[in-house]
Amino acid sequence: MSTLAAARARRSPWRVTRRVLLRKPGRVIGLAIIVFFTLMAIAGPMLYPGQLAVDPDNIYASPSGAHWLGTDFAGSDVLQEVIVGARYVLLTAAISALVTAALGTTIGLVAGYHRGFTDSSLMRVTDFVLTIPGFPLLVVLSTIWNFGRPLEMGLVLGVTGWGGVARAVRSQTLSLRERGFLEAARGLGLSNTHIIVRELLPNIAPYVAMNLLLSVIGFIGAEVALFFLGVVPFTSSNWGVMLNEAVFAGGAINSPQALSYLLAPLVCILLLTLGIVLFLDAIDELFNPRLRERS
Repeated sequence: MSTLAAARARRSPWRVTRRVLLRKPGRVIGLAIIVFFTLMAIAGPMLYPGQLAVDPDNIYASPSGAHWLGTDFAGSDVLQEVIVGARYVLLTAAISALVTAALGTTIGLVAGYHRGFTDSSLMRVTDFVLTIPGFPLLVVLSTIWNFGRPLEMGLVLGVTGWGGVARAVRSQTLSLRERGFLEAARGLGLSNTHIIVRELLPNIAPYVAMNLLLSVIGFIGAEVALFFLGVVPFTSSNWGVMLNEAVFAGGAINSPQALSYLLAPLVCILLLTLGIVLFLDAIDELFNPRLRERS
């Protein structure tokens, strides 16, 4: 193999990604946790396509071979509820994050590139969104619109949470706007749409990816909190509903028998959050050549 071919092989995306991941064990652990919960969310409906089984004679059974995490106040298998609930939580968080990324990135790019009246108008709207307390607004909206399904809740969370991303993307766009490659693109007579989509967007894509993963953590916490408080009607089991029933229906705080039913969703939320945080370290280095060179 020639020297040039060997250099290209070392710079191939797969080799760079593998090298970045393997540099720190925590990054591999983070990716493994994310993949595990993603597969759980995908496989849940296949493993348990019907309703949760109820066994009144087997209430608050201790963990055993038949029920690895025990049973709840109705005799349902806790592990089954955790697996089924993962689909709702992750699907809602993914929809919310995508909506937030789409709105925030679009508004931030347009405002930062055009500046002037366009920038001022869009930033006033963004400031208005940022000044509204997010979670209290969701509680109020839940009394008006019963958004209990993943698509509905994902849209509501995303539409109310894009302000921070828009501000951050605008700042990145302003720092790139006067760079030489954009001046050259304008000199060639390329349209503003072409410059924004083909020149600016690829340069801020890593930053958007980081914010996308970070927003997933916040949206998981928000949707779980809404279901825990009982302000949103639910049509299927999810981790927030499990916490609500463990505390209010099962009295898990005062009942040692119900402790596993309370801890199971909490541990899942903590593990998933930990996995995303660990994997973010790899994303940061993967898209930052200076960090890779320093390492």
